[in-house]
Amino acid sequence: MKPLKVGMISLGCPKNQVDAEVMVGLIKKAGYTITASEDDAEAVIINTCAFIKDATEESIGTILEMAELKDKGRLKYIITTGCLAQRYKSGLAAELPEVDAYLGTGEFDLIANVLDSLVKGKGAKKAHSIPAPTYIYSHETPRTRFTPRHWGYLKISEGCDNRCAYCVIPSIRGKLRSRPASSVRREAERLAAEGVKEICLISQDTTAYGHDRKGKSTLAGLLKELEKVKGIEWLRLLYTHPAHITDELVEFMAGSTKVVSYLDMPIQHIDDDILAAMGRKVTSDRLRALIDTVREKIPGVALRTSLLVGFPGETKEKFLKLLRFVKEVEFDHVGVFAYSDEDGTKAAKMAGKVSGELALERRDQLMKAQSKVSLKKNRARVGEVYRTLVDGLSGETDMLVSGRAYFQAPEVDGVIYITDGDAAPGSFVDVEITEAHTYDLVGRVAP
Repeated sequence: MKPLKVGMISLGCPKNQVDAEVMVGLIKKAGYTITASEDDAEAVIINTCAFIKDATEESIGTILEMAELKDKGRLKYIITTGCLAQRYKSGLAAELPEVDAYLGTGEFDLIANVLDSLVKGKGAKKAHSIPAPTYIYSHETPRTRFTPRHWGYLKISEGCDNRCAYCVIPSIRGKLRSRPASSVRREAERLAAEGVKEICLISQDTTAYGHDRKGKSTLAGLLKELEKVKGIEWLRLLYTHPAHITDELVEFMAGSTKVVSYLDMPIQHIDDDILAAMGRKVTSDRLRALIDTVREKIPGVALRTSLLVGFPGETKEKFLKLLRFVKEVEFDHVGVFAYSDEDGTKAAKMAGKVSGELALERRDQLMKAQSKVSLKKNRARVGEVYRTLVDGLSGETDMLVSGRAYFQAPEVDGVIYITDGDAAPGSFVDVEITEAHTYDLVGRVAP
């Protein structure tokens, strides 16, 4: 009998993507065939996101699309994994009878067993039996990366203990669980052996790494270990909570030879009343001081942040304070989200609701202001030469090669389009910037 052909659809964030990569690794180890074609698949795994309403709707829509394929084609089984299954386990079976099996966010290691059970006609795990998540993968867990050969994600912890008022992640992902530093380093060594040159460290809160290990591990200590890994040239920090950024971390980044001068630091807001209501455990004064310190200690550092507008209690004055702050501070990259009530969160029960329409207007206003900042900062880069990691042919046109400098994280920031000179994918080249746009740059390989 030929092995079952299995397709994987991964929705949501890079953390979800790593989970999907782990599942594919486990499936391949079990002898199943992976296919990139949904029309060719006999089983489809949908690794879902349910962080906010839009993500939940996308997950359900994808399941229904696969259900149509199941009715018409060769698709036999639909398996729903991840956040949607974990968050809505009690009602999913009735709502989505087309799904044959469910796995929560702490059960990815069971994926091959579920496939075995389905193939043998024994039925499979139902949503109502999904337990609270405790699992996290290790360096010994098989994993098949979806990213290009030269860069990849490395998840250093799972879960979150922050309990922000608007966020469902702790209930979906469970308590903070940090991997041993030795396991993270072993996986980094494996990635290096595969040709990876840039590692993006990720988790729900990267700066909380080690908090659950009773002082045995810190993020700075982990970075010291990862710096020793031969072949890795760039280490990039994503998802750093400002309340947990320590002097030790900043000092280490300032003197590091591999940790790039880039900090993804979601601040969410700058008004003290809003920050307190959100449960962010940081004040506006602390945020301003932290930004000043990081920029002083790490000259040229690129700062990315995320902002949440329309949170309950956000008056026009409080929003305008945030707008002025964005114009004043001039972040390199900004993502803005409009608040929406999420079941089970403290914020959903708060008074002072802002209409969804107004929240979207405020989001657009912030993004318009940031686009001017981005263009200004990019224009200042014209004439400069930057060491650039070449990603390969541009997704926009096969006529151009694109790459990224230290101030550009993969998949979320802009790129540098390289118009002239030799630039092989996966190589580092010096690029002189010749042209600036709002989010992207144009350059040529420096002579």
